[in-house]
Amino acid sequence: MQTDSLHYKQMIELESNFLRGSYTPLITPFRDGQVDLDKFAQLIERQVREGSHGVVINGTTAEPSSLTIEERCELVKVTVKTVAQRIPVVAATGSQSLAETTELTVRAEQTGADAVLVVTPYYIKPPQRGLIEYFVEIGKRTRLPLMIYHIPGRTAVSITPATVARIAERLPNLVGLKHAANDLEFLTGTLALMGSEFRIFCGLEALSLPMLTIGAAGLMNAVGNLAPARVASMCNAVASYDLKKARDLHFELFELNQAIFLDTNPIPLKYMMWRIGLLETPEVRLPLAVLPDEQRRKLDEVLSRAALLEMQSSSAA
Repeated sequence: MQTDSLHYKQMIELESNFLRGSYTPLITPFRDGQVDLDKFAQLIERQVREGSHGVVINGTTAEPSSLTIEERCELVKVTVKTVAQRIPVVAATGSQSLAETTELTVRAEQTGADAVLVVTPYYIKPPQRGLIEYFVEIGKRTRLPLMIYHIPGRTAVSITPATVARIAERLPNLVGLKHAANDLEFLTGTLALMGSEFRIFCGLEALSLPMLTIGAAGLMNAVGNLAPARVASMCNAVASYDLKKARDLHFELFELNQAIFLDTNPIPLKYMMWRIGLLETPEVRLPLAVLPDEQRRKLDEVLSRAALLEMQSSSAA
């Protein structure tokens, strides 16, 4: 296809297994209002140990708009040091401000991140021509592979496949995007324009298996904080064409995926991580707030059915 060839040839070449599989967007643990870096390092080690293919730092699940620039940069630094090149580190460096996004992006590269994920600037509602110039400007400031983070439900900004292609024409290091919207047509349309090597990650848990089977490169799903091995196994199963195993895992994860969104992410997620012993506290930063008791009971039931409470009990024994 002519358009496919045009855009694919301009993209920088990536290693075949880079930016593929399960890249868990990690939460930010807090204790008494401060970022708990020691606990954060432990969570990173768990991701490596349980087979995640990479990690995403300062994504939506990390409450980035509640973090300072220095906190975000420190989280990237701790991740790079802890991972020690065992798996790739993607730093989410987007903000509503071009200046802030640029600073975060440049500092992530200096710290040793392997790629950056930049969200469409929220609240402003820019036109498509503004998005083109915005991403081109940021991409020119870094040599790292850059991915666009498309999450219109949070940002109130949608980007079109045609806009992605126009950015790619001017920005060879645009290598993919994270798509967090209930829109499979967007995935197909973008891959048709950009080619199969363009890395599109699913950011909406319910669409994980459908997007992988259509051609998504991987998953950036919050539920990977709870069950990293299961999410990674789903990606591995699809990659090896074992659709029965992938489908079984899809249904196994279904209720956990739903539970993540019982309230605003990461409120339920942090509660569940605390409940199974991964966190010292389910603390979030205002304006987010911890769960009321009624919702906690519902999540306890979900964890029990997912055999995660039992795993915690055996671990403590």
